[in-house]
Amino acid sequence: MERGGLIMDDKATLKMKAADGSAVEVPLTWTHTLVIGSGAAGLNAAVQLRANGVEDVRILTEGLEMGTSINTGSDKQTYYKLSLCGEDADSPVELARMYYGNGGMHGDLALVEASLSPRAFLNLVNMGVPFPRDAYGQFIGYKTDHDPRQRATSIGPYTSREMCRALIREVKRLNIAVEEGRHVVELIVLPDASGSGRRAAGALAIGDDGRLRAYGAENIVFATGGPGGLYKTSVYPDVHVGGIGLALMAGAQARNLAESQYGMASTKFRWNVSGTYMQVAPRFISTAADGVSDEKEFLTDYFETAGEMNSMVFLKGYQWPFDSRKVAGGSSIVDICVYMETALKGRRVFLDFRRNPTDFSFETLSDEAREYLEKSKALQATPIERLRAMNPGAIELYLDHGIDVTREPLEIAVCAQHNNGGLAGTHWWESVNVRRLFPVGEVNGSHGVYRPGGSALNSGQVAGFRAAEYIANRCKDWTVSRDAARDALSWQGERVLAWLDRCRSATASWQDEREAFQQRMSRDGAHIRVRAGLEKAVAEAWDQWARLDTAGCRYAGAEDMKEALRNRHLCFAHAVYLEAVLAAVRDGVGSRGSAIVVDPAGTPVHDRLGPEWRVAPEDAAFREKVMETEILADGKVKTAWTPRKPIPESDLWFETAWARFRQGAIYDD
Repeated sequence: MERGGLIMDDKATLKMKAADGSAVEVPLTWTHTLVIGSGAAGLNAAVQLRANGVEDVRILTEGLEMGTSINTGSDKQTYYKLSLCGEDADSPVELARMYYGNGGMHGDLALVEASLSPRAFLNLVNMGVPFPRDAYGQFIGYKTDHDPRQRATSIGPYTSREMCRALIREVKRLNIAVEEGRHVVELIVLPDASGSGRRAAGALAIGDDGRLRAYGAENIVFATGGPGGLYKTSVYPDVHVGGIGLALMAGAQARNLAESQYGMASTKFRWNVSGTYMQVAPRFISTAADGVSDEKEFLTDYFETAGEMNSMVFLKGYQWPFDSRKVAGGSSIVDICVYMETALKGRRVFLDFRRNPTDFSFETLSDEAREYLEKSKALQATPIERLRAMNPGAIELYLDHGIDVTREPLEIAVCAQHNNGGLAGTHWWESVNVRRLFPVGEVNGSHGVYRPGGSALNSGQVAGFRAAEYIANRCKDWTVSRDAARDALSWQGERVLAWLDRCRSATASWQDEREAFQQRMSRDGAHIRVRAGLEKAVAEAWDQWARLDTAGCRYAGAEDMKEALRNRHLCFAHAVYLEAVLAAVRDGVGSRGSAIVVDPAGTPVHDRLGPEWRVAPEDAAFREKVMETEILADGKVKTAWTPRKPIPESDLWFETAWARFRQGAIYDD
């Protein structure tokens, strides 16, 4: 049905041929703007689309209770924004300079994320997210990593979860259509009507029931989150795998894929062990592979004194992400030691809060650590008592997931945590080379080399405002060719059905295939990078993709079917990511962000590590560039370095700025 040029939930059927020649009817739903994903970014995009007058909005999601936003957090999960308390002067440009100063980020994106941070934050407050404020209405702030100002805030370990819950309530209040149990397996991209470039036009999804479904759309808001399913050692929740590979397979350009963040996290229940988990100075132990025998306090081998060791562990609370600048003489040496025990020696590592490390003494701690614990009234006799005094919720959190850290050690590893890169978007969050595709949230590569803690939550909320406003003002009319979209959906759907048929005779299971690429990514594409290993990994990755694309992977039943289909885009994505990481190493970027490049000609990182632990220094010139990655028509991956855009200088004279706004000229910039 058409109303005012908008097709309102127009349902039809596509007829496809299965591999055996039989006819398959696939439901087809037309939606003006399709939102794929239901994390905090996607939910806000849907809400803001309605607020901007776009009525025909539909959310496709695996489940409203799935994904990273609603299932993850940290000791004190941070939301980062413009300062809204105290005497410190702040402004959008000042905050943009902080973003921009971390390198590898376009200035227009920095300014947008800074400018809209109060609006995005207060929108959450108005929906009931209880960010702390004082008696006078000031939203209290604190300092987060990479920023000396008090711009951060938090409601505790579940900040993003409560954001999602508030947004879900709003989605339901607005009666926005939501289809749960939908797993997108293909994005539909068509030649643009202008004759140049391409545009998004729809998607294919598999239901929990194993049935294929088709969706035609004028716009797609792509909110599939970070690449959680690419890594074996990961703190992304089990229910989140990510979907960036879908867009990469459709030819969408990516940005800064090599820039990810890694840090220590628990593995039985995936959670960052930052903040007070480290500040209470737990005992680090490793065991044999059985998790019991040959227990050893391995960190003592790498420090001159117990005081130095425990002070570095304390600092991990502040400096939780692995940081290439903090390896030599800094706290990230702890991550290296954990990595050597687990990845190289095949042992298991645990935090033991029940007993102090050998020779622990408050007097031997650094002044910073000792004074912090004194001010926090946390001078108790054991780590668990200190943890209970400073943050009892940190103990309860693990109890809620069947782990009692008062009675058992907590297994950890160095895990993939966040991708600072992702798909390349404009400052309106539209893909730079696929029109009408709007990547929002972690799947959008708006960040640079470093990012202040909590800025990802702000970025995702800002993205929802930007995409919705642009769609409402520039993409509201229907321009997609419905006939071309139907043809593409049918053709892609038949390819999916044929691939699933080939899976029947596949030799490898979907579990085996996933294990292979996840291990490859954690070994070669994570925080420890070696050129020779990457060259081998890239070749192996494309070999696996070719085999998987041709022969499929074995599965049993509807539940396994969606996992088999996920392997297609996950395997493709991991090959592209490895290409980007190899390009960064090969081009001489060096060690930066949350990764080090091991190089025999490099600088030793620690006098107690072997000669193999020498790392290439950073080439700071690359801070002024952004890595762009694109899959060409012939399937080859093209990587290039583009000079980053400076922070824009806007015309801030009110009368002329007001005129441009009234005329809608701001959407042409």
